[in-house]
Amino acid sequence: MADRKDTGFAYQAVYRYLVELIEAAPALPAQKLPSLRQLAQRLGVSVSTTKYAYALLEDEGRIDAVPKLGYFIKAMPTAHLSDGSSTLLDQVFASARQPGMLALSSDAPAMLLSLENPLLMIERELARQHPRSLAPLYLPFGEPQLRAVLADHYTSSTDNYWQADHVYIGSDLHSVLDAALSALDLAGTAALVESPCSWAILRQLQAAKIRVIEAPLDPHGRFNLAALDTLLTHEPIRLAVLSSTVNIPQGGVMPAQDKQQVCRWLAQRDIWLFENDTYGELCFEPQPARYRDFADPQRLLVFSTFDKIIGAEAPYGYVLCRGHGPQLQRRFLERAFRLSPIRQKAIAKLFTAKRLNQHLATLRTTLLERMTHMGTLLEQYAEGQWHVVIPQGGASFWLEASRAVDMRQVFERLLAQHIVIAPGELFSQQGAWTHHLRLSYTLDWSKDIAHAVKQLAQALRQSP
Repeated sequence: MADRKDTGFAYQAVYRYLVELIEAAPALPAQKLPSLRQLAQRLGVSVSTTKYAYALLEDEGRIDAVPKLGYFIKAMPTAHLSDGSSTLLDQVFASARQPGMLALSSDAPAMLLSLENPLLMIERELARQHPRSLAPLYLPFGEPQLRAVLADHYTSSTDNYWQADHVYIGSDLHSVLDAALSALDLAGTAALVESPCSWAILRQLQAAKIRVIEAPLDPHGRFNLAALDTLLTHEPIRLAVLSSTVNIPQGGVMPAQDKQQVCRWLAQRDIWLFENDTYGELCFEPQPARYRDFADPQRLLVFSTFDKIIGAEAPYGYVLCRGHGPQLQRRFLERAFRLSPIRQKAIAKLFTAKRLNQHLATLRTTLLERMTHMGTLLEQYAEGQWHVVIPQGGASFWLEASRAVDMRQVFERLLAQHIVIAPGELFSQQGAWTHHLRLSYTLDWSKDIAHAVKQLAQALRQSP
């Protein structure tokens, strides 16, 4: 490790080493980790580097520091479905964070290829160039340079253009969506969503007391347009939340002609379109049509976040909206987001240096390779237990069990094998998709994924 060129971020390598050490440790109480000095000597780094890596793990709740004794792996209780105090979603997340768990439920494309190191290097250089005492302390709508870069990134023609004043940046996706729903007076109304739908979107709408109306997608990512027209005609829908390209978790892409028809109906009924662009850049198809290509620009809001393509060091969420500027400005002023100007400038640099476009091309290629590998494993170990539709992008497969099974029991069986899945019911508020599950291919492929897929098939076969 002493020969690493990227010595400025040696703590990240130490952190990864410790995570693997923790996950490989037997499930016994009070497992002691190496001391700061022992680990520094073992890995050829400074004691301050090992101390920082330990501090990160302690903040995450994965280890305990005992005075005069050292660092110990923290015992993590297994989540049980019988615990009525938590939801299934909470249990999935809690289980996935436990040491030694293989999270087939993960949803982190940047896990395969992140831009965190380049981002932090740019930030460090900018911090030298721009002393913090001279940086503005409060930018309520986001750093101007990043807002301008995002506007340019989303501009595609003289008809479909954006300006910096149309862009609003917040601390994360949840906070910017909350502010937008409030600013546009959509709380307490009814929303149309594609189903299956991201659990994060469903929770956000639920928090805003919005009644969710689910329109199911077929295996190829298409609506039944006649049924959708009926829904739009008979329900008091004020808002539609739809994926710009690939639907997550289903993995399909709506054809351009269908998107055009949906946008026509929404415009006729004066319904807001919230276009979810979180996975918009992760479609395998080159230059797919977006809803924003056809939508009424005065009833369009595009939202996304950086963390899916850059990594956890870029958690900010953002929205783009041409109309209702005063309302959005007032709401964002009230939220008073205090974000690092230097970090935002660094993200902007990734755009302007074309680093992000290169990264996206490589990330899509990597995702396609991993998807193909996982598809081969699913075919090899299926044993007739599931149906698979090859996703057209994103980070996961949407599996359907070949017979009616209790997916919660499958979840529990796999937990006992230290494997975490995401049951399909997480992606519906109305009890749909109970025989489905999301299976990620953004995984730590150094682990035995083939064995995990085999265990999944066995758990499905053994469940009633």
